[in-house]
Amino acid sequence: MRVDSRDDDDVSLFDAEEDSAARKNKVKHPVASFFHLFFRVSALLVYLLCGLFGGSFIACMVTIILLLSCDFWTVKNVTGRLLVGLRWWNQVDDDGKSRWVFESRKANENQSSASQISNAESRIFWLGLIICPILWVIFAFSTLISFKIKWLAVVILGVVLQGANLYGYVRCKMGAKTNLRSMATNYFGRQFLKQALTKQEES
Repeated sequence: MRVDSRDDDDVSLFDAEEDSAARKNKVKHPVASFFHLFFRVSALLVYLLCGLFGGSFIACMVTIILLLSCDFWTVKNVTGRLLVGLRWWNQVDDDGKSRWVFESRKANENQSSASQISNAESRIFWLGLIICPILWVIFAFSTLISFKIKWLAVVILGVVLQGANLYGYVRCKMGAKTNLRSMATNYFGRQFLKQALTKQEES
């Protein structure tokens, strides 16, 4: 009889681990995940369609600016907090100095912060946050090469607004006191050392 009791305990433990893994891969905030991608993808599509089909430049520009502004506010104030537990903002102290604040979600007593974040939502957040600014940078170079100077202001606005969110959330993820330049230097230094050691072993 004791053996049966142990088996039941083992099964319940195994089921609990499976349920925990399923919860981590589940999208907990579908509305926030949708709007995290909706505004930025819509801005890209409007830019591409206006460039291809030659719609009214003023109407396209206003639409893209509105979509980029909605995206900036949504990602900065809503989706970052809900999807990955990160937040950043700028505040002015009493003495008039501007200060950047980077914040991450506090973990509960029984759960780590990482265990509260869904892997699916984290992938949606970071992929959308990284890929879209890269596309705007590509568009910036294409406008310069093709001499479409009238679109340059719109493209630069896309790079600035989405790049600002990317920079802010990378600082949140890595830590507010982390120097990104030194972090990149250390990374490339490690890669160079690894390649040198590999070549030495081969010789």
